[in-house]
Amino acid sequence: MNTPFNLDEHRRNRPRPTLAPPPERYFEQLPMRVMQRVQIAPATIAPGWGWLAALTAPMRTALASAVVLGGFAAAFWLTPNAPLTATSPDALARVPQEQLLNYLLTTDQRITLVDLAEVPGTASATPASTYWQASPTELRELLDQQSADESYL
Repeated sequence: MNTPFNLDEHRRNRPRPTLAPPPERYFEQLPMRVMQRVQIAPATIAPGWGWLAALTAPMRTALASAVVLGGFAAAFWLTPNAPLTATSPDALARVPQEQLLNYLLTTDQRITLVDLAEVPGTASATPASTYWQASPTELRELLDQQSADESYL
C-alpha cells in the first residue's frame, strides 16, 4: 500500500527564480507570428477533377443540382413499366372466396354498412355472377361452424 504524499511537506532546496515580464506587445503579436510560421499545405486535387475546383461555388451548386435531377429523371425513364395488378379492377375478383371469407372472419376490424354498400363504379366492373350464391342451408351450416363470442352479442 502506498503512503500518502503531500507536496507541501517537501520544501525546495533552491530558490525560485523571479519571473521576468513578457516583452512589450508580446500577446498582441503572438497570433500573427504563429500564422506566419504555419506553412499552407498545397491543395491536392485529383487530376480528373481540376476543372471542378475552377468553378465558382454557385456554379458547383447548380451543377450538383442538375446531376441529382438528371439522376432521378434517368431512374424514372429507365424503369420498366410493370403492370399494376393491385389496382386493376378485376384484382379483387381473382382472390379466392375462401381466402376472402377467412380474412373477413379473422380480422379485428368491424365491417360497417358503409363498407358493404355498393359503389356505383364497382357495380359495372364485377358482374353479379361472381358473387357468392349460397342457399339458406349452406348459410346456416357456415354460421353454426363459427364460434360465437358473447361479448359481441
